[in-house]
Amino acid sequence: MFSLDGDSRSLHIAGGQGGPGGPAHLQGGTGGIGQGPIVNITTSQLIAHNLQATVATDQASQLWNLRASQTASHCPPPSRIFCGRQEILNKMHHFFSDTGIQHTYVLYGLGGAGKTQIALKFIKESLSRFSDIFFIDTSTIATIDTGLKNIAVLKDFGDSPPDGLLWLTSKVEEWLLLFDNADDPSINLNDFIPQCNHGNIIITSRNPGLRVYAGSNASLVSNMEEEDAVALLLKSALQEATSHTEQIAAEIVKSLHYLPLAIVQAGAFISKSRDLDGYLPLYMKHQARLLSEKPAQSHDQYAWTVYTTWQISFDQLTLPAAMFLQHCSFLHYNGISEEIFRYASEYHFYSDGPSEEELEKPLEFLSHFLAPDGEWDSLQFLDATNEVQSYSLISFDAEKKVFSIHPLVHSWSQGTVGNPKRYMSTMGSILGMALSERPQGDIQLASLLLCPHIELAVKRDVEIALVFRAQYTTIFWEGGRYKQAKRLQEEVLEKQRQLLGENHPDTLTTMGNLAVSYSKLGEHRKAKELNILVLEKRKQVLGENHPDTLQTMGNLANSYSDLGEHQKAKELKVIVLEKRKQVLGENHPDTLQTMGNLANSYSYLGEHQKAKELRILVLEKRKQVLGENHSDTLSAMGNLATSYSKLGEHQKAKELNILVLEKQKQVLGENHPDTLSTMGNLASSCSDLGEHQKAKELNILVLENRKQVLGENHPDTLSAMGNLATSYSKLGEHQKAKELNILVLEKQKQVLGENHPDTLSTMGNLASSCSDLGEHQKAKELRILVLEKQKQILGENHPDTLETEKLLGSTSPKQGEPSGTR
Repeated sequence: MFSLDGDSRSLHIAGGQGGPGGPAHLQGGTGGIGQGPIVNITTSQLIAHNLQATVATDQASQLWNLRASQTASHCPPPSRIFCGRQEILNKMHHFFSDTGIQHTYVLYGLGGAGKTQIALKFIKESLSRFSDIFFIDTSTIATIDTGLKNIAVLKDFGDSPPDGLLWLTSKVEEWLLLFDNADDPSINLNDFIPQCNHGNIIITSRNPGLRVYAGSNASLVSNMEEEDAVALLLKSALQEATSHTEQIAAEIVKSLHYLPLAIVQAGAFISKSRDLDGYLPLYMKHQARLLSEKPAQSHDQYAWTVYTTWQISFDQLTLPAAMFLQHCSFLHYNGISEEIFRYASEYHFYSDGPSEEELEKPLEFLSHFLAPDGEWDSLQFLDATNEVQSYSLISFDAEKKVFSIHPLVHSWSQGTVGNPKRYMSTMGSILGMALSERPQGDIQLASLLLCPHIELAVKRDVEIALVFRAQYTTIFWEGGRYKQAKRLQEEVLEKQRQLLGENHPDTLTTMGNLAVSYSKLGEHRKAKELNILVLEKRKQVLGENHPDTLQTMGNLANSYSDLGEHQKAKELKVIVLEKRKQVLGENHPDTLQTMGNLANSYSYLGEHQKAKELRILVLEKRKQVLGENHSDTLSAMGNLATSYSKLGEHQKAKELNILVLEKQKQVLGENHPDTLSTMGNLASSCSDLGEHQKAKELNILVLENRKQVLGENHPDTLSAMGNLATSYSKLGEHQKAKELNILVLEKQKQVLGENHPDTLSTMGNLASSCSDLGEHQKAKELRILVLEKQKQILGENHPDTLETEKLLGSTSPKQGEPSGTR
């Protein structure tokens, strides 16, 4: 039977019930099994007398041969609701515009991403470019042979697959061959590609390895742009585009992660229920069911649902590859690295950790990637991951050396296991095992990769060994996730007190780490009290000179600094440094840490030259001991930049801050608190050099990120707020600066106290804002108060005290002088 499509001027010819072995896409036999596929022949004009029916010699079926002025396209049409993908289509049009040589283009990506539809859309837009267009189902060798045989039959050039290949090879024309669904990695597609210098080939595949046939002439087909995804959903749902429907559709496509097949399935469901607004709540509750059901009516000939198309690929995987995908689906879908599994495979059983029997499942999974001698075998791991990649069920970022899983594949894969809690527990243990063996300096693994996985593991209601949960807290802390670290440390500490007792070394370690978290979260008084308690207990349990005792003593000194007690902090840091030199040696990382902390105290006390000299020494030693890109080395580099700034070497400070910032973004991530501190320091350098607009923009960015990462009332957030007020002042926005300084001052009084150096600094900035606005009496009163407190707290010769004295002298300018001289 055939029907005429007036819009596309295409003749759709459908076979009857196909006889056994009937050639696909061209003929339909009588009886037998399987509906014969559609043939689509596009013409410029359909005239009845131009149609001639011929009978195939080897099958008792009809073959329609159309002679017309345009190309014969033996392909199905693209979906009537096709949307977007213009960038890929433009690239293909440009690539195929050149003639005279053979062109091959590969469209690769996850099943359901719309590879075939892009190819068909391109073909529809390019009919005049090609002499003939052939569609070959490349899912099996049998379907490829059938497709090539059909070409031979159609062209009256024999009736075998080699005949079809021979016609393509010998016909020096601009034909186009579409190898669709070339997904089976065991098929060598090169055996079926015409070996000639003419013709054009498009390959669609889930296997990124097929890029070998196209080089750079390939496109990864992944998620749609939001605007196109919204348009696709509304078209498939038969919904009119209004501001309301577009807003609802945007929320739906976001939850579907912009995957075309999922969007079309959702649209089909909505078109039936006619309830766009009600879809998202249903999807959140019944995701697996909605993505598994095939709509009764379809906009194209794609036979599978989202979940069934991935199941087909999954069923082809070997056991190690399938297990890898399933286990990874219980990690976060991004940032999956080989190191997680390699470190876990090196786990040594510790007396306070779980037994071999308790870790039976993790060890069983890891055994698939071990050599016979029990060592980690990267080649076996690579074989498994390459296999999963060949179906685009995972992707690999070669630059970052990490795997990722499409979020929908991630949730689907979880549904393929019978006992999800067992897998959750297994992966929770593997993470703990990896952390136990992770090299101490591998901060990047912690801050950029492991935190999201640990976060998921902590949220799940599964049993994970206490020693592993304690390891998790370290990763949160290193990754700058201080709130999560604090929550988990408090939970671990409570259990350790119950199981191990108040004075057990592990309990004291968690207690000390919790004090550091309090400090990082700006809870400085709480940190100080806990450090004092831990120090007393460690002196009793471990002794005065034990490295852990000295660590707590150093933490207590930092608490004094955080509370503005800089002289007290300095004195204690000097003691810790001397003891660490004796116990650990001059170049031990902990000794260098104390040296850096002492330099900070010199800086706080206005001894900037002394601070600079010590910081140069710390930086050199850290480069030698830890390496150029270690987070502690970068911290030392940033501190040296601060010294340059304090000593007026602003250009030098700016250049060093730029270098540190770039490295910290790579090592720690863009939103790590240390990265944000450097960004704030860079803003200060820009301001010191008169680049006030640039400083303002950076300060706004730092403030926004600190609010998200640390919270609105964290001391560092308040500091960023004060720096932004300074930028407003420098740019002449004095009223804005004053209002912000008032807000910061009120918050700092509550959080830090009235006499904290940072509070006094803000009070001085507020005095400057008043002066800038002509409120000289108010400015004078504030500066008198600041000066009094600074003399008591910082001393008469501290640079901040001297600066306030100088400004106090300029608060009441002589007639004719500009106000606000600083």
